Amino acid sequence: MAEVPTRRPTIEPLADRLLALGPGDPLALELLGWLAASPRFRAFAEANRDKIWKKLRRATDAEALRDVRAELRAAHLLLADRRIELAFEAYGSGKAGPDFTVTFRGRQRFNLEVTRLRRVPDATGFVWPLLAKLRQLPPSAPNALLVAIDGSTAEALDVAAAIRALRSRADAKDESFFADRGFTGTRGFYERYLRLNAVLVWCEGATGDARSALWTNRSARIAMPERAAQDCLQCLRAD
Repeated sequence: MAEVPTRRPTIEPLADRLLALGPGDPLALELLGWLAASPRFRAFAEANRDKIWKKLRRATDAEALRDVRAELRAAHLLLADRRIELAFEAYGSGKAGPDFTVTFRGRQRFNLEVTRLRRVPDATGFVWPLLAKLRQLPPSAPNALLVAIDGSTAEALDVAAAIRALRSRADAKDESFFADRGFTGTRGFYERYLRLNAVLVWCEGATGDARSALWTNRSARIAMPERAAQDCLQCLRAD
């Protein structure tokens, strides 16, 4: 009996379906290149087509599309490492949970939330998006935040300074500051802060080691595999 050929997803319709853009659109062409170059990313996109489609449909302007692009590009880079598996919106589509659940070496698991800053703030300015993301971190697993920025170096975003500013307010018992931002005072802030293991800053426009930087929270309640964080850092430095 003749062997039945295994069906392989065609690339062009997949790209068109994901982006709902013409095949000549620059973003569609970029995605087409990622799909063609990476069977693992193509399988990921096929498995999560409806979720990705919904995100893209909700992106009503160029900046919002760039936000979704950052998530997809991060997934493409991380999946270049065969030790990394990604689950997309494992906590539920549209819910306040991390974008990805990363499984490293088949057994070490952590959550990864991706956000893109539309401008690079100073340390004080980064406090606000950081607080917003802390509220999305679940308590039952290690959590990392991936922050995409424009510019020429990932070091432009001083995560450590932003963390110091927040802890200084918490140590000074500035209850109203945290309550006004959705926390149950300083105690609620620290509860969420201890869920955060790492912040990866990713500057796609930079070169070499300047493309990514890593801040780690040594006081996090659940330990995150250090090797996994370092490997994600290296993935983000790929061209």
